[in-house]
Amino acid sequence: MAALHGNITGLKAREIRSLERIYRRKVPPAEVVTAELGRYLAAISREIARQVGVIIDRRGVVQFVIIGDSRSVTIPDLSGFSLGPKRLRGLRLVHTHLNDEPLTADDMTDLALLRLDMMAAIGVLPDGMPGHMHLAHLLPPPEAGLPVEAGLPVEAGPPVEAGRPAGRAWMKLPPIWFHQLDVDFASFIGALEEEMLRVGGFAATGRPASGGQPVMAGKGGRGRERTILVSVASKGTRGAQKEAMDELAELAASADAAVLDTVMQRPDRINPKYLMGEGKLKEIIITALQKGASVLIFDQELTPSQMRSISELAEIKVIDRSQLILDIFASRAHSRDGKVQVELAQLKYRLPMLTGKGTALSRLMGGIGGRGPGESKLETDRRRVRDRISHLEKTLKDLSRARRQRKARRSGTGLPIISIVGYTNAGKSTLLNALTNSDTIVENRLFATLDTASRRLRFPRERDVIITDTVGFIRDLPKPLFAAFKATLEELEDADILLHVVDISNPRFEEQMESVERILKELGLAEKERLTVFNKSDLMDKETVYMEARSHGAIAVSALDRKTFPRLLKELEKRLWPGLKD
Repeated sequence: MAALHGNITGLKAREIRSLERIYRRKVPPAEVVTAELGRYLAAISREIARQVGVIIDRRGVVQFVIIGDSRSVTIPDLSGFSLGPKRLRGLRLVHTHLNDEPLTADDMTDLALLRLDMMAAIGVLPDGMPGHMHLAHLLPPPEAGLPVEAGLPVEAGPPVEAGRPAGRAWMKLPPIWFHQLDVDFASFIGALEEEMLRVGGFAATGRPASGGQPVMAGKGGRGRERTILVSVASKGTRGAQKEAMDELAELAASADAAVLDTVMQRPDRINPKYLMGEGKLKEIIITALQKGASVLIFDQELTPSQMRSISELAEIKVIDRSQLILDIFASRAHSRDGKVQVELAQLKYRLPMLTGKGTALSRLMGGIGGRGPGESKLETDRRRVRDRISHLEKTLKDLSRARRQRKARRSGTGLPIISIVGYTNAGKSTLLNALTNSDTIVENRLFATLDTASRRLRFPRERDVIITDTVGFIRDLPKPLFAAFKATLEELEDADILLHVVDISNPRFEEQMESVERILKELGLAEKERLTVFNKSDLMDKETVYMEARSHGAIAVSALDRKTFPRLLKELEKRLWPGLKD
């Protein structure tokens, strides 16, 4: 006999046996619940003065019998019933309400979060007989019509709000006397799920990613991910939070993801488990499911415990800003250096996320370097990740040695070196192409190019320099990624001048400049000579550009217009060859 779930404390042995006998009952697929089972649930619920519920699959088999208190039941873990390619879980909850009251807000939240086929409540009358039957089901996205095959009367439920109105998530049916219920459940739920599949609502994505592996699909991948962006901040201004959210949207676009909605929360204090309140998080998840989102992206960096807690509640992929940046880098790295650095950063990010149960046996590992009988699968995964990290760090050292040799050969030529630095998407690669007539990859998106490119630049007076383009910087660069790319950026140490390219058309250009300066300081390059270049000046009015350039000691150019280059080239000549006369 299967076990009972929930609150069985204080029940008599006879009552427990009566509840256990519910598992022997079966419901025809075309019925929500049989009249016999409904009467039995109502009678025993009145007897023990507690709500009683059953979770039934589409074959009509009772999978769980749940005992609650006088106000609610707690649904057990349903992870064994995965969604797979379906939009609904294939389970329905039928439970009792002791005072014949309608479905509650908690009932509707459970319906949406768990993606149940149906939520049903049997009202219990004072004599223990069933009263009204209250039913609700999920809806496809707002643009889809309801399945008409079932022909059920409906009553629109309240909209779910998470940052902005998100449409209807469910439909409540008008209450009906229990013995008057006449619903072809199998036909109705089949038509509903077919409509959901057609319009893509309540997308099933399987279990959420645990971190470390790319979860955002790029070009050539399995299709565009549909995302909801979330920002939770208790400090700073709302304007700063909005700017950070705008940048997160740019990052998502750079990962070829479709942003369906954005949610900004400003709680008095950060919830250590969910960042925000559990109720608000549930609203966001329901909105994501209703809109067919497959990923929640948080602007804040999530701790391993927060990642687990939110993922368990959401049952869709959950990533943070760091993971998003790592995914972009993984899809854009083409050179061996870049691929090794990205994989190393991903593994270092992933290692703390590898957690689970049963690790106490890991200390029973037998032998030296062998897998003992007590070592858990989790510990084996951790050991393999650590071994791979050690291998990649050694490979990175070898690649760094090769880079030093190439730099030594360049230094042997006696040519000065100019290194272009700047915030991502400031136009560094475009400027390099325009100055050197080269064809480095250029796209209007964040981190379009990751691999370092070096070209020869000839000045009007027949003098040559080596000019190098580096990976773009960004605020709060993930620590594992910063550590991995530090080796690539070490060649900035040999530069005679750093050309700091700034997108003057960006409203946040000053904050971006500060982010670049902060990273240069962390690299030990704060004292390195640099020249600030305000790019994309053609997108601003001339007076504003002139005032800003004068205020910051910068030279204004447009990488798309070579006529703006003479002053820049002249200033570079002046700094590289100070003894050169005009």
